[in-house]
Amino acid sequence: QVQLVESGGGLVQAGGSLRLSCAASGRTFSSYLMGWFRRAPGKDREFVAAISYNGGNTYYADSVKGRFTISRDNAKNTVYLQMNSLKPEDTAVYYCAASNSGSYYYPELYRHWGQGTQVTVSS
Repeated sequence: QVQLVESGGGLVQAGGSLRLSCAASGRTFSSYLMGWFRRAPGKDREFVAAISYNGGNTYYADSVKGRFTISRDNAKNTVYLQMNSLKPEDTAVYYCAASNSGSYYYPELYRHWGQGTQVTVSS
């Protein structure tokens, strides 16, 4: 069992930056593909970014490519999402999730989820 706890959300002005962290419990963190998803008010949950178990591969939604960077530190059981050049449309609750399915895009293939952290970008 993996438990995930996100932190680092908050209120920021457009153009600003935030770094989200997701701390995982358990000894098997390094065997999971890790992803970040978000849900904006009135919208479905959407894929943001993912990183392979050893950090060798990263994947991004087109809407965040070039602005967000996902990384992980397996020694600290933590995955990060560095968010730069934030836009009001990035406002959402951000969730980290763990998958051992090998597929990164579909939320239903992620087995473990955090509780989410709110990111609000003001214009």
